[in-house]
Amino acid sequence: MAKLPVNQIMQRYSSAKAKKDNWQSVYEDCYRYALPNRNLYEGYYEGGVSGQNKMPDVFDSTAIDSTQKFANRIQSGLFPPQTNWCKLEPGNDIPEEAQQDVTKVLEMYSEKMFSVIRNSNFDLAMGEFLLDLCVGTGVMLIQPGDETMPIRFTAIPMYLVCLEEGNHGQVENVYRKIKCRPEQLMNMYPDAKLNAALQDMIKNKPITEIDLLEATIKDLETGYYYYCVIWEKEKYKLVDRQLNSSPWVVSRYMKAAGEVYGRGPLTVAIPDIKTLNKVKELLLKNASLAIAGVYTAADDGVLNPNTMVLKPGAIIPVARNGGPQGESLRPLQRSGDPQLSQIVIDQLVMSIKKILLDESLPRDDMSARSATEIQQRIQELAQNLGSAFGRLITEVMTPIIQRTLTIMDQQGLIELPLKVNGLEVKITPVSPIAMSQNTGDVNNVVQFAQIVAQLGPEGATALKIGEITDYIAEKLGVPAALRNTPQERAMIIQQTQMMAEQQMQAEQQMQQPPMPEEPPTEEEV
Repeated sequence: MAKLPVNQIMQRYSSAKAKKDNWQSVYEDCYRYALPNRNLYEGYYEGGVSGQNKMPDVFDSTAIDSTQKFANRIQSGLFPPQTNWCKLEPGNDIPEEAQQDVTKVLEMYSEKMFSVIRNSNFDLAMGEFLLDLCVGTGVMLIQPGDETMPIRFTAIPMYLVCLEEGNHGQVENVYRKIKCRPEQLMNMYPDAKLNAALQDMIKNKPITEIDLLEATIKDLETGYYYYCVIWEKEKYKLVDRQLNSSPWVVSRYMKAAGEVYGRGPLTVAIPDIKTLNKVKELLLKNASLAIAGVYTAADDGVLNPNTMVLKPGAIIPVARNGGPQGESLRPLQRSGDPQLSQIVIDQLVMSIKKILLDESLPRDDMSARSATEIQQRIQELAQNLGSAFGRLITEVMTPIIQRTLTIMDQQGLIELPLKVNGLEVKITPVSPIAMSQNTGDVNNVVQFAQIVAQLGPEGATALKIGEITDYIAEKLGVPAALRNTPQERAMIIQQTQMMAEQQMQAEQQMQQPPMPEEPPTEEEV
């Protein structure tokens, strides 16, 4: 693969950054009011603003709480922690006679894969990834690890990343900003080539942070990826690599045609969030005035509005307090309607919760919940996600599994001769949301079988019992190792028939009358 010059990479990065800057105001508001702890805008990343308090303008926590619940619901519904949320199955290119054997082998690979995932930081990274996805765009970096953690998952904040799409709307090229100390360079990039300036900084300024640009660009001719790291200040390339697969997983919650970055539920709810925050601020200020009070004091001078301060406990000098001989000190009549403010707040809270799917069923922390209620909650979540569910499967689940298997194959943990491309090996979700959708199909088959059974022997001829059991088992995610193959089922049926015939013969022999004894012969007498 041809190496790209630094100038060309920087031009592509500048073009991608210019398109991303158009989204800054929208994303900045979402992070400021709903995800303040992950907010890198407004100078937090550059270090110009202290990060001790990232919520100076937040007066209501509804959006923060509902956003966290939204991410938790998606994670528990699609990627539940410490469980297998998908499985590998043979595709249509695998011959039918080999399907059963291939299924058993792929189930073994699935268990190995999820054993590695459970021993990694996947659950933590996925939680952070889904929080960013609630804004619109989630980015995850999957890299080889070490002996203790073979694979490392890292959720990268959207602020640090610029994207480029391919011809079919999928993200192909990713650019990331990195702050790094010179002393970390060789540890982060063992194959880095350091120039004299970097070597001098490692020696004399080891803890002075430098800005790096990490670029991952797909070669359209070969299908490989070109990876490089550039020191932005000197326009110097430290690392040149060729990758077989992209280490990036990028997903958009929803995406309009012609747009690279996604739109999440927070972008829809942000007007209500900002309005609620402002109303709450005014209500709190009004409440403080009501508690401490504001007073007018008689003064012979003339009121100067430039020096008047309206705050709790303030005293405003006036010429008279009602008439020639008014009170020396008099409370100022309070304006505003707190009840109306509360009505507006309640309506805004309901709207925000509805958009963030936080209002359908009773609260998750209810002590007693039936299995039916839990199933209903999952089904409602699947319905509300709509098209986003398919995008989560296509842009999140499938790339994660493909990248994980690639790393495991490179590390010698598995030897998968088949391609995970949907034709040889396909990825089937078995998460709660996916299984809830399969439940409807299973119920239809069971209902049909019950109706047919009531039609007598002729109705029973319409059923293929073996195929029905296989269909239901696949829909419910029953492992192939726990099911008999068609050959094994035929053998069991044959043995059952033979045993039944033998038993019938034994019963017939027992029912026959005993043979009469023959009289003794003369010799016997």
